[in-house]
Amino acid sequence: QVQLVESGGGLVQAGGSLGLSCAASGIGLGSYIMRWYRQPPGKQRELVAAITGGGGTTYADSAKGRFTISRDNAKNTVYLQMNSLKPEDTAVYYCNARYVLDVSRNYWGQGTQVTVSS
Repeated sequence: QVQLVESGGGLVQAGGSLGLSCAASGIGLGSYIMRWYRQPPGKQRELVAAITGGGGTTYADSAKGRFTISRDNAKNTVYLQMNSLKPEDTAVYYCNARYVLDVSRNYWGQGTQVTVSS
């Protein structure tokens, strides 16, 4: 059974930092593109950052320069370091794993709440 478990969310003041983790079980992340999404209150889910098995990264414009996605395949874990947080970063953050050779093998975590106070 595949599980993605996010952790590290919480309440932080604007300008602060948080680090999220996504630990996977049941799959080896080396063959998966890993993504972090977020869903602000009342809005649609949006892509924040992605990382390939080889370490290539892409970021939403809102995350560039402030967020860093990384992965440790040996620990089967993906991370999202968020700095200079803004109130508009408040959202539920979700981890996503998609197998590179079969997009139907697409898995989601349960989400972790990040709240940034002004």
